[in-house]
Amino acid sequence: MAAEGTPDRGDARSPAPTKTNGKSPVSVERLTHQDIPEICALYKRVWEQFRPELPAEMVKAWAPTPLEFTSWMEGVTYFAARRDGRMIGAVGCELNDGSCRVVHLVVDPEVRRQGIGSQLTSAAVDWAKHNSSNAVWVDALARFTATAEMFKRLGFAEAGVLHRHRWKEDVRLFEKLL
Repeated sequence: MAAEGTPDRGDARSPAPTKTNGKSPVSVERLTHQDIPEICALYKRVWEQFRPELPAEMVKAWAPTPLEFTSWMEGVTYFAARRDGRMIGAVGCELNDGSCRVVHLVVDPEVRRQGIGSQLTSAAVDWAKHNSSNAVWVDALARFTATAEMFKRLGFAEAGVLHRHRWKEDVRLFEKLL
């Protein structure tokens, strides 16, 4: 995999900020190291709400400390969605063998169902195209049915299910050929 900043790791062009139902526009931009404390706070906000229903070790693993997130950034390009300067979503993209894998997609619970996840996923697909990927892969816990429906609306096809894959949770795999 190429290092950060080389030609095959180019920036995706963020779509023009869009207004959603009279709300302020949302912008999607590449994350920098200065954003690490804010993105860690976002992951904590998102995953803490699932603490009663998801295994505690899963919630802990998906809400990284700043040091842990720094290691997540190794070989992964992250994008953040912001509204009024506040980070409200994030997604990571990693290249592997000519494909792009989408990782760590989250949307702040306060702004769900406003198209933020779709904008982030579209930014990931654009980034994958810019980097000559032939496909984009993403997985989601099977219990997150709204997420699966979003991927299907965005042109992803369900490619399989891994039973009891992560912390004994079923995981659905999705693929979009480019």
